[in-house]
Amino acid sequence: MRIVVAHNRYREAQPSGENTIVDVEIAQLRAAGVEVLPFIRSSDEIPGMSKGAKTLLPISPIYAPKAQQDLSRLLTEHRPDVLHLHNPYPLLSPWVVRTAHKHGVPVVQTVHNYRQVCSSGLYFRDGRICQDCRGKVLGVPAITNKCYRGSTVQSALMATTLAVHRGTWHSVDRFIALTSAVADHLRDYGVPADRIVVKPNAIPDPGPPAPSGEGFLFLGRLSPEKGIDLLLEAWRRHPDGALGPLRIAGDGELRPLVEAAAAQRSDLTFLGPLDRAGVRAALDASAVVLATSTWHDVLPTVIIEALASGRPVLGTALGGIPYLVGMDDPAGPSGWVVPPDPAALAAALPTAAAGAAALSAPARLRYERTFHPDVVTKRLIDVYASLARAPR
Repeated sequence: MRIVVAHNRYREAQPSGENTIVDVEIAQLRAAGVEVLPFIRSSDEIPGMSKGAKTLLPISPIYAPKAQQDLSRLLTEHRPDVLHLHNPYPLLSPWVVRTAHKHGVPVVQTVHNYRQVCSSGLYFRDGRICQDCRGKVLGVPAITNKCYRGSTVQSALMATTLAVHRGTWHSVDRFIALTSAVADHLRDYGVPADRIVVKPNAIPDPGPPAPSGEGFLFLGRLSPEKGIDLLLEAWRRHPDGALGPLRIAGDGELRPLVEAAAAQRSDLTFLGPLDRAGVRAALDASAVVLATSTWHDVLPTVIIEALASGRPVLGTALGGIPYLVGMDDPAGPSGWVVPPDPAALAAALPTAAAGAAALSAPARLRYERTFHPDVVTKRLIDVYASLARAPR
């Protein structure tokens, strides 16, 4: 089987989980015997472009002529079975879907965010969940609120792109929704249910879990939408030391807030940004992992890392978090979810501390059944095979 994987890489200066997932998925497919032809562009290419190419950049989200020419040559030469699209912006454009269909190649898209509807892709603005552009032909609220890169002009271009390509997105042969919440988003957008497959990302198996550690771990970006202030407010409602240690790892604009909180309490430690070995050690030292997002977080990878390590998760009932924790799993959940409210989170912390050991084995089992590369890669290949066999 021969697959073209198309992706516009985000800038390396802003570390992207999506870039990492695409790289890992390509490696997993090749390990399974699939021939992968990467069709990759990077936003890091933009500063080195010619003056003429930069002049065309504003329209490239709508139509990127060079990308279509290059893709046409690739499709003509290699005649792949499927094109798998991840992020098309800004150098590929959703037009790659039309180009692939022109060559008789079916298209799969993994939906990593909400950008079919939302110009920022987050459904989050000014510190709160925002879905003002849902159901609108043109996302005028995105323009007036400068939702894309803080610019009225760029927001207008992105909103126009989403309007122009509504039909393009509806022509995609199969959408891969990372969670059931993304599947709901796509159905709300008008995509028929039979063209949506729920398939999460996978992470490599870290091996048998270490014995359960102590206390709680928050691992992620220190930004408002990740719920750091929510977590700290809930933690302060308990006496110092009552719940065991809280370790916070990561970096971001709210780092000073975390550092100040760590200076005030003996049970709170700020670990700073961690490398892979540091992440492994932090997971092993903890009993429960926290995912306190205040937006509809699509697929926080830290939850899958926690489950792979045999650590249950306490999270907010938003986005993909309930799915990842397994709230609808017939075998039972691998953690707890609560509303994004300080009182609710504070009430759940003692419950999670007391129940962590009992959910360690179920957490690892959920990883093995749902998020292990062998399971996830097979599901993806099955999606490809169903399209490669079907006449267009």
